[in-house]
Amino acid sequence: MLFTVMQLAGGLILALGWIPQILQILKTRSVADLSLKSYLLMLLGIALMEAYAVNLAAQGVGLAFLITNSLSLSVVTTVVVLILRYRGNSR
Repeated sequence: MLFTVMQLAGGLILALGWIPQILQILKTRSVADLSLKSYLLMLLGIALMEAYAVNLAAQGVGLAFLITNSLSLSVVTTVVVLILRYRGNSR
């Protein structure tokens, strides 16, 4: 139980840590200093971990990992979409 709580807390911190970046992009509409390649690699890694998390959850374990990884996948996908949307803007 303790490790499940630790997983949820750590995963939420890691996933929600992207929120300030998303808010900064939306505020400035600038992604000039962000590397699309880095975020795409991050997205690929999280997507591969998501497949693993789904497999664990299907076996009845790892639900906390699936929840937090899914959240991370969502927020990093949001950053990638924003980079693609605003990469031509100069402000």
